[in-house]
Amino acid sequence: MSRLLDFLRLLRIANVFTALADVMMGYACVQRELIPLPPLAGLLTASALLYLAGMVLNDVFDIEADRLERPERPLAAGRISVRTAQILGFTLLLGGVAAGWVTAVAAAPEGSLGRSGLVAMLLACCILAYDAGIKATPLGPVLMGGCRSLNVLLGASLAGIAGAGASILTFPPHVLVAAAGIGVYVAGVTWYARREADESEGWHLAGAILVMLGGIAVWGLLHRNFPPGFRPALPERWWLLMLGLLALPIARRCAMTIADPAPERVQLAVKHCLMSIIVLDAAVVFVVTGGYEALIVLSLLVPAMLLGRWVYST
Repeated sequence: MSRLLDFLRLLRIANVFTALADVMMGYACVQRELIPLPPLAGLLTASALLYLAGMVLNDVFDIEADRLERPERPLAAGRISVRTAQILGFTLLLGGVAAGWVTAVAAAPEGSLGRSGLVAMLLACCILAYDAGIKATPLGPVLMGGCRSLNVLLGASLAGIAGAGASILTFPPHVLVAAAGIGVYVAGVTWYARREADESEGWHLAGAILVMLGGIAVWGLLHRNFPPGFRPALPERWWLLMLGLLALPIARRCAMTIADPAPERVQLAVKHCLMSIIVLDAAVVFVVTGGYEALIVLSLLVPAMLLGRWVYST
């Protein structure tokens, strides 16, 4: 059990459910439901493998820093060898790309251009670039946000080519807005968590909070980008009110650390922000489907929070 727990911690297994929520949100944006299940399962598999690969390779590339700052972690403590972690990480990465292509070939409709495989490949390259060094540069939060946006696009990748107004890999505008919202939000979370092992500075935390709120605000543009004839479950004014109510606890929890930015407080706030991704994704699913699909996405909180009691998120 101790060995298993070490691998679950290396994988940050509790966080993978936030990635699955992104894919389900993207899928719902184009299907307006979470069926058919086989292609959705293929996309979820690709997303999960790529996300877990990113977590493992993050620790592989950070091994020297973790030996100084987080010596209790499985890789830094030597309970899992670096070689084993390298093999695991790259196997997961290749598996995620393979799952994307298999899904593209087996389930994509005519005219989707194999986007599932292409997006999975692009996402894998971005994950590897982030872990290998870009995370230490000012572009780190931007690239991490881009990874999350690509994850949403992976979920939407099986739709046929959009008509007028489409852009970027021929995704419809409202899908791009949904992907941009989570991307900006996660960029803010990444910036917020950048110095979580040390004492953060108040201005840095405040700036990151504004970026997170900006990402949520991007979703306020959804109604103006829905295709003609699309009937959202909520009128625009009620959707904006819902977004505001969802943003309040996130802003409050993060703002509390500005006065006392101790590492433990910042890490707890980061965990709260990560788990909130599932809630935010479920809200988008609700406005585009108006049905039980949102509850299915929200239910991902249960395994994420249960596993989070034993496995760290940051």
